[in-house]
Amino acid sequence: MNAEELDSRIRSGQPPLLVNVLPEEVFAAERIPGSVNACVYEMAFLDRVSQLAPEKETAIVVYGAGEGSLDSRCAVEKLKTAGYLHVTDLPAGLPGWRSAGFPVEGSGQLPQAPRIDGRFAIDTAESVIRWTGRNLFNHHSGTVRLASGEIHVADGVLESARFVIDMDSIACEDLADPDWNAMLIRHLHDADFFETSRFPTAVFAADEAGDIPNATEGMPNHLLNGKLTLRGVTRQLDFPAVIASADGRRLTGQAQFEIDRTEFGSLYGSGKFFRHLGKHIVNDHIHLHVKIHADSVPRD
Repeated sequence: MNAEELDSRIRSGQPPLLVNVLPEEVFAAERIPGSVNACVYEMAFLDRVSQLAPEKETAIVVYGAGEGSLDSRCAVEKLKTAGYLHVTDLPAGLPGWRSAGFPVEGSGQLPQAPRIDGRFAIDTAESVIRWTGRNLFNHHSGTVRLASGEIHVADGVLESARFVIDMDSIACEDLADPDWNAMLIRHLHDADFFETSRFPTAVFAADEAGDIPNATEGMPNHLLNGKLTLRGVTRQLDFPAVIASADGRRLTGQAQFEIDRTEFGSLYGSGKFFRHLGKHIVNDHIHLHVKIHADSVPRD
């Protein structure tokens, strides 16, 4: 259905139920007159539509953001699967309706991404690094905490970041037996792995960070270029990260990448340095999932 056909249906004696399938705040900002709202991104989408149209024979027209977004197509599929018999898509969405010269209503204030600027201090209670170490037959996973850190942003562009990692905080989450758990933690603390008595912290410092062109929401949008110092050894470490803010005052960042522990002197069980390891082999790479929260620091 195009905009002209929808206008004709609306002006007929039996107009369809016109459903805007975008979030409530977008619906409030701009919509086709006479629309109702049921956000297709919500798990309760079908429940909401069933309240608006209890009868499966109801004629329904759905629309959303138009070209480049699958919102209305997904809504049609969900509704037809749920048993609605007369569901039609307006694929051009609200932009197509507007460009055809038809009126819209609403506040006109579409949600805007918050402006991000300044220095942000890491919330060490809410931030965490999750690690996974593997061998050919098994794996272990756990956490390590951040001791401190800060991020600098200039007008929405990430400029630099520095994180201090508390290596004494290494914990294992998958071993339920307390004796085995404690044994693994002792092993991770000793010289075979991270030698935390000599090197209680690790530091990552990014002195350069840039936007990733054409990054869509939910995909890494920044590339951090920096150096990781672990066990007193410093190596280059570059990785992509998702960094965003809901209000401009609190940043959230996530990244997933791997490091080669042997580059930092952790050689235990490495096939690069030992032979006939058998069941004692340990993969060289450690997988890290970093999640940080950082709060804006007031300017002096």
